[in-house]
Amino acid sequence: MRTLALVLLPCAVAVLVHLWWAQRPSSSPPDNTTHSDEALPYYEVLVGVLSARHHYELRQAIRETWLGYIQHHPHFRHRVGVKFIVGKHGCPIPEEDREDPYSCSILNFTEPVTGQDAEVEIVTVSDPSALAPSDASAIALDFKVLHPVVITRLGVFPSGTRPELQSNITVKLLQLDQEEAVVTARFSAISTGTMVNGVWYKPVEQFILPKGFEGTLVWESLDSSGLTTVNSSVQLNDGGGVLKISSIAEGTLPHRSALGFPGLAGGFTFTIYDEDGLSGLLRGRPARTEHHASRLRQEDAALQRESLRHGDMVFVDVVDTYRNVPSKLLQFYKWSVGNADFNLLLKTDDDCYIDVDSVLMKIDHKGLKRSNFWWGNFRQSWAVDRIGKWQELEYASPAYPAFACGSGYVVSRDLVQWLASNAEKLKAYQVTHQATVGKYSADDREHNVRNDSWTCCCREKM
Repeated sequence: MRTLALVLLPCAVAVLVHLWWAQRPSSSPPDNTTHSDEALPYYEVLVGVLSARHHYELRQAIRETWLGYIQHHPHFRHRVGVKFIVGKHGCPIPEEDREDPYSCSILNFTEPVTGQDAEVEIVTVSDPSALAPSDASAIALDFKVLHPVVITRLGVFPSGTRPELQSNITVKLLQLDQEEAVVTARFSAISTGTMVNGVWYKPVEQFILPKGFEGTLVWESLDSSGLTTVNSSVQLNDGGGVLKISSIAEGTLPHRSALGFPGLAGGFTFTIYDEDGLSGLLRGRPARTEHHASRLRQEDAALQRESLRHGDMVFVDVVDTYRNVPSKLLQFYKWSVGNADFNLLLKTDDDCYIDVDSVLMKIDHKGLKRSNFWWGNFRQSWAVDRIGKWQELEYASPAYPAFACGSGYVVSRDLVQWLASNAEKLKAYQVTHQATVGKYSADDREHNVRNDSWTCCCREKM
């Protein structure tokens, strides 16, 4: 939970702070579950601890250490309130059947698998009229491997309706964010390769691309009119779901670090590795799903018992996955402004230790009770990841705005109020999903209170 909070969640807050400061809209408080005339409980500092559903032992460790210290302290127990932020819903998909460990997307293996060692062609061109000249000198197709495959051949479309090539074309398969190609094929008028179903192919050295591999296929020509593309309405063959292919629909814009314009200027062939294993995975899915559903029911019951026993948990209406952590935090902001009266909100994770004495002493010493401020250890120019755990594909900048590390930071109530009031209007960018972002201008940095005593990660302590 902690590593994602280090990058995505604080970045989301950074952007929204800017939006609040620039626009300052007059928004009514968000809907909440409090409809009583009773006064809301007051805390000088409300602490929100992001916690995964199955992290009972981490929550218990906090209750027995710094939370227990607060509850038994004659002064702190009236100044500080602590709530664990837990997703109300578990992912109904068994881990083995998810696209990745961070989301709740099913591996959609719906089509029958091919015969042993049979090659799959990603595209076939039965009608040459589907081809058209491109005005781009580089075209790229991104894809993700959901079950291991072996790329066997790379290919290009012929120049126009006739089965010939008029330009020198290089086709490269690269891992995303890597400069060195995994395999390369070169085509020319005198070295066209073999024509199969409307595509010129050349064999390449064969490597197993494992599940989770994220790659891009790039076609390059020195001649700006040397590449030929296919109509975006052409159906692509993903091998029964073993590949997740990016969109080539008309109007798709290139990614900020894309090596070419989105599209298809040829094809490739592949075989499915460990086809028996894939068949076994499909056969075992119903039983796994039933067992997983039973486990979720047990987990729900255990969480309810834990909540009734301790009274320190807030269940927010999200599926509790890694990608949903930004939404999880925003939902807690909505809950907090409707169910508690507080001056400051401290956000932390369930694997972090809070030195309560030090935090409260610094709040008093620095006079951190004014509005429009954010106190923490700020990272600068943190690169936006295109792949992996912290994947973010829609944010246009190559770097995040300055943000406080998610292991611990404090924001004033008015910022929390604005975020909560506008939560439904804000765009949540996902990375393998994931945060609400925008620009955070230099003019707003005066509202940041930097303090290096907030540790960003365990390694910095070593």
